[in-house]
Amino acid sequence: MRKAALSIQHLLAMFGATVLVPLLTGFDPAVAIFCAGVGTLIFHFCTDWKVPVFLGSSFAFIGVINQVSDAFNGDLAYAQGGIIVAGLLYLIMSLVVKFIGVEKVKKYFPPQVTGAMIAVIGLNLIPSALDMALTYLPIAIITLAIAIGINKFAKGSIRQFSVIIAVFTGLALSFILKQVDTTAASQASWFAIPNFRLPKFSIEAILMIAPVVLATFMEHIGDVTTNGTVVGKNFIENPGLNRTLLGDGLATIFAGFAGGPANTTYGENTALLAITKNYDPRVLELTAVFAIVLSCVGKFGGFLQSIPQAVMGGISIYLFSMITYVGVKSIRDSKCYKGNTKNIIIIATILIIGLGTSYLSTYAGIEIGIPLSKTSSLTGLSLAAIVGVILNRILNAKDFKEESVLNLDNTVAEVE
Repeated sequence: MRKAALSIQHLLAMFGATVLVPLLTGFDPAVAIFCAGVGTLIFHFCTDWKVPVFLGSSFAFIGVINQVSDAFNGDLAYAQGGIIVAGLLYLIMSLVVKFIGVEKVKKYFPPQVTGAMIAVIGLNLIPSALDMALTYLPIAIITLAIAIGINKFAKGSIRQFSVIIAVFTGLALSFILKQVDTTAASQASWFAIPNFRLPKFSIEAILMIAPVVLATFMEHIGDVTTNGTVVGKNFIENPGLNRTLLGDGLATIFAGFAGGPANTTYGENTALLAITKNYDPRVLELTAVFAIVLSCVGKFGGFLQSIPQAVMGGISIYLFSMITYVGVKSIRDSKCYKGNTKNIIIIATILIIGLGTSYLSTYAGIEIGIPLSKTSSLTGLSLAAIVGVILNRILNAKDFKEESVLNLDNTVAEVE
């Protein structure tokens, strides 16, 4: 009974972010929850059932998924194809880490690159959150204020439920103000198989989505390192970073084939481990089973679709701002910008390309990037990630000739 209670708490901790991603991209929330559950079990299998993590929907892919959706007239099957290739890149990275070692790989992803890319992820998502919030601004403001207030003033496990509490409070207020459409929930059956969908493949979609892996790779290392610090074990060495990357990659590939967003390790659940002091991986495995069962409850899926956009907009501003903060904090804590003009140039270039090209495309209709076809181009975070890694390799060529490398900044962890 105690394990079941702990598992339900972990389910609540991951719930808000895991559901928010499909709601913002058009994927079926029930499929996303199902993929999170199965993906978590895949990860635990690949890591010899040693690492107590939960995998949920990745925020890093939201922008590029929406970009692919716009390019292919809303057909998310092409985004699935890109997600599958992103998962395959994880598998390749797993092999690279296994054979050449993590320290050499980390040289290509220092804080001036990864911190800037994480900041771009958050900043690119904030406009979409504002658009949703403006559908009914008072509800969005109250939802946002509650989330911030709980995170600032609450103590213990309550802080881990700030997203859930804020969303349900916003939903209750929406009911009072008659801003909730319950049609989907009332028409849904109690039991329903999630709406699985096969992927489609396009070079254009793959080139839009796959480069995001450059950012999520270091986020993965940060998450696994932080998880190990909480538990008191070095998971980078045992079972090994190559195994955790393998698990994350296979989970993302499964999600792509099933019709869900990419998966990633969740910091919310790691934080809950620190609070409960229970590090048993079986608790997270039971959480995964609960997620799979919950995804088959049709009424639940209908309920998720009834949450007003204003509520999701308010909570999205909170979460996306936190992602931006993580990127900025990574740069600040590493002090990579102090007295180093080269790193400042790298950071500025990533920010200008990542934000400038996206905003020009969205608000001015001006496409600046590498053309992929007559209707789409490589732009935004994907282009910024590629340019950032190459520019860092050129400007900091000396670092690649030395044995010493920058220490990993443990603060580089995805907030969802």
